[in-house]
Amino acid sequence: METRVKAKPATSKTYRTGRFKHPTDWPPPGPIDLTVHDLPHASSTIEWWYINAHVSTPSGRQFSFFASFFRRLIEYDEKNKRFNYGHSITWAIYDEKGDERREKYFPVSLVDKVTPKIGLEKVEKGEIVKDHRLRRAVIEMLKKGQVPYPDRLIKEDVRVSMDQLELYIDGNTYSKRADNSYDLHLYDEEQQIGCTINLKPEKPPVRHGDNGVVLGVSAENMFYYFIPRCTVQGDIYVRGEKFEVSGSGWYDHEFGKPPDEENKAGSNGKPQKRRDVGWNWLSTQLDNGYEISAYDLFDLSGKKPRGVGKWAIVIDPAGNRRAYTDFNLQPLDLWTSMRTFNDYPVKWLLDIPGAKISLTVTTPFEQQEFMTVISKPAFWEGRVNVEGTFKGRQVKGPGFVERHGFFKLESMDDFFKVVSRETLKSIEKILPLNPSEEKLLELVSHKKNKHHIDGIDARRYSDSLIKPIRTIIDRRGKSWRSYAALACCDIVGGNSQHVSDWLALPELMHVGSLIVDDVEDKSPIRRGGPSAHVLFGEPIAINAGTAAYFIGQIIVYHADFIKPARKVQIYNLYFESLRAAHSGQALDLAGLDYMMPQVVKTGDIRLLEKRITAIHRLKSAVPASTLAMTGALMGGGTKKQIHAIGRFYEVLGVAFQIVDDALNLRGFKDDLKSKAEDLSEGKITFPVVKAMGKLSYKERKELWDIIRSKPRNKKALSRAVQLVEDCGAIQLCMDQARDMINREWAKVDPLLRDSFSKLMLRAFSWYVLDRQY
Repeated sequence: METRVKAKPATSKTYRTGRFKHPTDWPPPGPIDLTVHDLPHASSTIEWWYINAHVSTPSGRQFSFFASFFRRLIEYDEKNKRFNYGHSITWAIYDEKGDERREKYFPVSLVDKVTPKIGLEKVEKGEIVKDHRLRRAVIEMLKKGQVPYPDRLIKEDVRVSMDQLELYIDGNTYSKRADNSYDLHLYDEEQQIGCTINLKPEKPPVRHGDNGVVLGVSAENMFYYFIPRCTVQGDIYVRGEKFEVSGSGWYDHEFGKPPDEENKAGSNGKPQKRRDVGWNWLSTQLDNGYEISAYDLFDLSGKKPRGVGKWAIVIDPAGNRRAYTDFNLQPLDLWTSMRTFNDYPVKWLLDIPGAKISLTVTTPFEQQEFMTVISKPAFWEGRVNVEGTFKGRQVKGPGFVERHGFFKLESMDDFFKVVSRETLKSIEKILPLNPSEEKLLELVSHKKNKHHIDGIDARRYSDSLIKPIRTIIDRRGKSWRSYAALACCDIVGGNSQHVSDWLALPELMHVGSLIVDDVEDKSPIRRGGPSAHVLFGEPIAINAGTAAYFIGQIIVYHADFIKPARKVQIYNLYFESLRAAHSGQALDLAGLDYMMPQVVKTGDIRLLEKRITAIHRLKSAVPASTLAMTGALMGGGTKKQIHAIGRFYEVLGVAFQIVDDALNLRGFKDDLKSKAEDLSEGKITFPVVKAMGKLSYKERKELWDIIRSKPRNKKALSRAVQLVEDCGAIQLCMDQARDMINREWAKVDPLLRDSFSKLMLRAFSWYVLDRQY
């Protein structure tokens, strides 16, 4: 068990400074006594110590890192008359160079042993995870006593001294020396990263906010001070290498508690509700000897974020403080994570008119998302470069930015809308409507064959090949096939951010099949608009749909990070998938009518069910399986993992089609397909097969007579649907799909590390089943 911090119960006594009541163990007016206030505060229900630094080696290689040590009140132990605290630590190292796989940001998150229990309580109350499918997946994982990676459970007993600054969390330590400098030691065995650093303050501690008082992340009152510049020396460890470094550091300390009952009342006298708060925070050390810390907080409880507090503190070379509330920290360019599909600003403008400061803040590396599923799905905290003007003179310096709480994807539907948006961006990159000469050459042939585009009219090429494909793609589908490859890359420990262009490959493959299928089936509608052959004619549609299969090869060809042998595996999987899909389509076009007389006569559906399952498997499930295995291959999965993931997606693909068949009879929500469209075309679908095994001979004959007449009148269609529904065939389909997925999940679950990507995969399996009509 974790060592709990012994402390006297928090006193109810307070003193007032200005507008605020403070606990008596908060710093009084005047200089902050670090010998007292660096230590844990007995009145605080939440407290953290934060450090960041920018360092370099003698040869000039740059690193940045941050670390946050947290303690949070869990309960008051009546028996032992003490507070029980939970602890966690988050830290990350940024390496400007990175390795051959372009890994530059190494995050670590360790959470308390009681986190699964506490997290389970919060999730079950709906306090953390909003989407009901993802909530079920999180509950399933937490009940195993696990937390989703990259969160990991603290293994050792935590030690927090009340007599001196000494924090210990699984070998990660922060402590104070007798000479008033600070020692920080971090190490993560799994990633082989860490640091052993000494920070020596160059300036005295500075109060943030309103003389030190700020609004916390849950509308609590907090006290916040920081040391804006420290001399840093020590060692950095990255992937087994040790680097001697020196540079400049920053130290924050914040502590507080929720408002007392007197302060909870709002202006109307009623208790204030707990607020969901997000924030932007910046620290920077400029080359003119000044430092700036700025933050703004937002209440995210309503439809739009509402500002609830902002402060910018400017510290001069002598350590003097000036505070401003009239400033603008404006987010600009957005970057989208391929893991969470959340958007983060990666460029900012900071204007403080009263200080004559105007700065541009940019990041040298966008991929500094920090995932910690239990507290928040993710946040962005990373190294930034700051430059601009300070009282008319040019300045620059390193900094850190934290963007926290603005995670807006609260449902699977929201999530896949962003996946669809990013898929379209990937398509635009691979298949632009107005291709340049270089892009045209890439689409037609290869850069070494420039003569292959001699005489081509680029506009005519676009009109006859690109536009038919883009017309369907640009209407946007769910893009879950596109997500499969990226998710399965992450789920085996890879980095999907490196393969964001691969979102286009599954969509091109899928839309190519849709265009050709619509010609073969004479379907006039696709994704809410006219089918490609209706707009462009059948010959152009057939050619464009077929071409879409091969355009994806460009993505594989340019994936330099994939070794040649693995590329061959991917190529083989891809063409095996196309062969399977076309085989399934051939069998689907041929139909199952030839089996129906015998099935009507006997009611024996065993062979018929095998036949229709084979069609679904070949047409839909094998391509989905291929994409999943491709992702797992790119992520470096083991053979067992790759096979199991492929098999799970194959089962998922069959289940998807079974549900699709069932919903076609009940009708779709947000889909222009009409109810019972399959029956009106005379198709044998899964619910029809199930019904044939349930109905009497007379009913089987009646149902088949209706289907083979390809009915268009509502009376006949309604009767057919009634026959299938009343015998329970549709529900049998839904139950079978669910059972298939659950059985296969039980096989793949032990082979995959509990992680965010694994949660998303589990939630997605329910998303497939839970589509509403």
